[in-house]
Amino acid sequence: MTRSLQAVAYTRPSTLESAPDGRRLGLETSRGTTPRGVEDHPRFFAGFLTSPQVASAGLLAVADVAGARYYQQQLRSSLDPVVTGSGDRLRFESFSGCGGVYARLDVLAAGLDGGEVGHGTTNVDVNNPLRDALSRIGSDDPLHLRVGPDEMAVTTLDGPVVEKKVPLPDRWLRGFAEAQVTAAGFDLRAELPAAETVRFLRSLPRSGARGSSRAVQWVVPAGRVLRPTTRPVPGAVCLPGPERLVALQRVLRHASALRVYGPALAGTAAAASAWEVVLPGMRLTLTLSPEASRGFSGEGGVLDALATDEAAEDAELISVLLAWEPRIDVGDLSAASGLSAERVRAALVRLGTSGRVGYDTAEAAYFHRELPYDAERVERHNPRLRAARDLVSAGAVALDGVLGTVTAQDGHTHRVRDDAGVLSCTCLWWAKYRGGRGPCKHALAVRMVRRGAVSGQAEVLVDGGAR
Repeated sequence: MTRSLQAVAYTRPSTLESAPDGRRLGLETSRGTTPRGVEDHPRFFAGFLTSPQVASAGLLAVADVAGARYYQQQLRSSLDPVVTGSGDRLRFESFSGCGGVYARLDVLAAGLDGGEVGHGTTNVDVNNPLRDALSRIGSDDPLHLRVGPDEMAVTTLDGPVVEKKVPLPDRWLRGFAEAQVTAAGFDLRAELPAAETVRFLRSLPRSGARGSSRAVQWVVPAGRVLRPTTRPVPGAVCLPGPERLVALQRVLRHASALRVYGPALAGTAAAASAWEVVLPGMRLTLTLSPEASRGFSGEGGVLDALATDEAAEDAELISVLLAWEPRIDVGDLSAASGLSAERVRAALVRLGTSGRVGYDTAEAAYFHRELPYDAERVERHNPRLRAARDLVSAGAVALDGVLGTVTAQDGHTHRVRDDAGVLSCTCLWWAKYRGGRGPCKHALAVRMVRRGAVSGQAEVLVDGGAR
């Protein structure tokens, strides 16, 4: 497993301090990207939180996920949460060490008071003493929030004094990207009121508790409640590894609703889902991979977008037009770029693979952010993508336009069939997953050749003409 060492550095640890006018929460930032370029310690906000208890609990929930492994638990090492300033809100994101849970706390305009929100993305320090202090906040007395160095320190920084180094596996980066692509296929499936939200979430098993189960479960909306079902009946939502929602317990007392998102279920296969707790001026969302033992990194949802030169060129154009919007409008980007809405969406998927956009299920829209990691490794080190390019470079792909089938040779001969744009294959990968985890390397190689993604591609005869 390929991994690197991710280093983050802060001028000092984040702290919660008492002051004459209330408490002050100072969240220190690391190196990040802003509209002005890369900055060592960007400053995104200085003002008040309208609901200090809620914000503290939500931030702790995001930190919980960052430090958790919900599968094959072992000694924990985690990266600090990512914070993005979007002009009208702050977003705190994290990803579990096992690669199967994505968490995001959106502190909206209604949750902030008395300060302008900047633009940019970086890591924010959430250390153990700070966690202890946040967990003891028992009232909504005034709480001043500072994200980034204080004004006096801005001009007197002598360099970082706090440094953390954490192993960063490639599958973690791929998972962070895949989670956004997966969520883009979700629709709102259910919404529960406050009382039912508390009842339902408290009924779920906690990790390690007696009777807890990592098995895939399903629930079906029935009015304003969720009822368990033994099979994925029409309208059901997959709840894969229910103990992975334990971080939501942090904010239950403040919840006004629970919104559940997921894809339309087809067959009995497990599916990912997103669980959003609505809070005063905020939203806390956990997105779960299809199984506790199955991280997002192997889902393959980004492979088609990575496989074309067209999408790469489109992504370069779209990236220039991004301006840290909290909500990216595909129609506006289409008009500004001259690209079709379909090509804009494909470009956004590709940008997601390098951490340059995320997806907000509540608003059904992408948002601009720049992950503070070398996320371009997602493309370089994706094993199926590399294998597909090797097949094409070796001339192992032969297209047959008459039969509508394709033969790819990699020591064994596999036949790839095109059924209304859906490629199936005779390989073991297809037999096992039936396209549920993205295309196999053979189908991906075929798409590359057909789209002319690699120089020296074969000509395809269609209806007697060359294309």
